Amino acid sequence: MAVIGPVQLLTIEFGPDAKFEGRIIEELAILEANEQIRVLDVLFVSKEPSGGLFSLDFQQEGMGETVAALLGISRERIRAVQDAYPSMTEGNAFGLSTGEIREMAEAQDPGTSAAYILLEHVWAKHLRKAVRDAGGVPVAEGFLTEEALEPVAVELAAAAERLGDPVAPKPTPVPKPGNRPRRT
Repeated sequence: MAVIGPVQLLTIEFGPDAKFEGRIIEELAILEANEQIRVLDVLFVSKEPSGGLFSLDFQQEGMGETVAALLGISRERIRAVQDAYPSMTEGNAFGLSTGEIREMAEAQDPGTSAAYILLEHVWAKHLRKAVRDAGGVPVAEGFLTEEALEPVAVELAAAAERLGDPVAPKPTPVPKPGNRPRRT
């Protein structure tokens, strides 16, 4: 079985005047290229003024299916709607237990959109295994809000300044067949 890092569902709400210009997908691609995360699934959902949910689009073939399942949207329903409306998928409400995930989508204001991004924290997959092998059980996970970080903002800014931006390691060139070093 493949080792997988901790998985996080990141939900971002956008107002009715949101500008979807591809920048979010671009940033996710950079994070993935730097091996900081692995994007397991992405689904952009809008809520109509009448309250119904629909998918804005799937970025790639097969994308959106896992998040749709968490939202309670069946594969059969996705396929039927995709056949009728290739870029739109209606669904049911969503919420970090399954119920909470469904409540989040239900609470989304009419006329707004949200991005549901399922991320794997690749950097932490071996740490997670070590914790579990040692008998540890994660009891809480989550990002801290800006408000929660305010009391330590100066310290965090100083640490970020000191550490600089993370940079992906340069890829190791793969030798071409016939150009491999010879053993003597």
